[in-house]
Amino acid sequence: MAPASFHHEKVCVMDASGRLGSTLVERLLQRGYTVHAAVQGHGDLKFNGVAAGENKKLKVFRADPFDYQSIIDALKGCSGLFYAFEPPEDHLAYDVSNCVHSYVDLLHQISLEVPCSEFMAEVEVRAAHNVIEACAQTDTIDKVVFTSSATAVVWRDTPQSVASDLDERHWSDENFCRKFKLWEALSKTLTEKTAWALAMDRGINMVSVNGGLLTGPHLSITNPYLKGAAEMYEAGTFVTVDLNFLVDAHICVFEDVSSYGRYLCFNHVINRHEDAVQLARLLTPSVPSPAQSYEEANMIIQQKLSNKKLNKLLVDFESEALET
Repeated sequence: MAPASFHHEKVCVMDASGRLGSTLVERLLQRGYTVHAAVQGHGDLKFNGVAAGENKKLKVFRADPFDYQSIIDALKGCSGLFYAFEPPEDHLAYDVSNCVHSYVDLLHQISLEVPCSEFMAEVEVRAAHNVIEACAQTDTIDKVVFTSSATAVVWRDTPQSVASDLDERHWSDENFCRKFKLWEALSKTLTEKTAWALAMDRGINMVSVNGGLLTGPHLSITNPYLKGAAEMYEAGTFVTVDLNFLVDAHICVFEDVSSYGRYLCFNHVINRHEDAVQLARLLTPSVPSPAQSYEEANMIIQQKLSNKKLNKLLVDFESEALET
């Protein structure tokens, strides 16, 4: 269980309707928190089969990140906020060419099919600004856990020349992202920088969790993280994270009073042929498997991304992972 001092805490999860948000709500309730689940859209939401009104520790709010008053209402009385921006999923079908000669080629093809937009950066920045400003105007908020992405760390010119590991101290280069239309990376970089600047200006205690590609049954070719997948793979910076590990990281950095700054969060590195094979088959099951040479099949790419800071913090964390 969480430390006794957290059992009576009231926290807000926004957006609570996505995979991360809904699982955070369930896990926080399990640990004894009172939770304000801030969701967008309509319809009755249930968390672990429990709807609002059935659990006195759960209250659901309709909160739009572009409606300032709705954010204030959701945050009222809360000591903490878990914030993640999750745009609606694109369910359009995409066609990946069968003319590929290797799994790296296939990752390149997947990158070309990812639906991305430069406009999303502006939308996400505006939403984060509104939420952090609302936290500043809410007297009870003590800590904000801000969900960002490893894509806000890994993109820079000539990544192959990086001699040392990349970690939380590094930022993706905005001009590089614009040049190669890496809109997801640009969006996460600009949004996180905006959040940090405003949090520091307003005196808000904030930590960020920069997650890798979230894996699981819902992962599809439309995920914007996949833009540049082949390049990340070849550079040793293509990392993934499973849902339970990501949720653990969020709760750990909230509960640990020593947490600070940014935390890279992943528990798997795609740096071997079999890793690329597994991911490509998951994303494009209908595409024939390309042949690989013995050298390609046995090649291991040096990992260039470090999550030591988070792993050190997680050593003493007591997880209560839910079945997924």
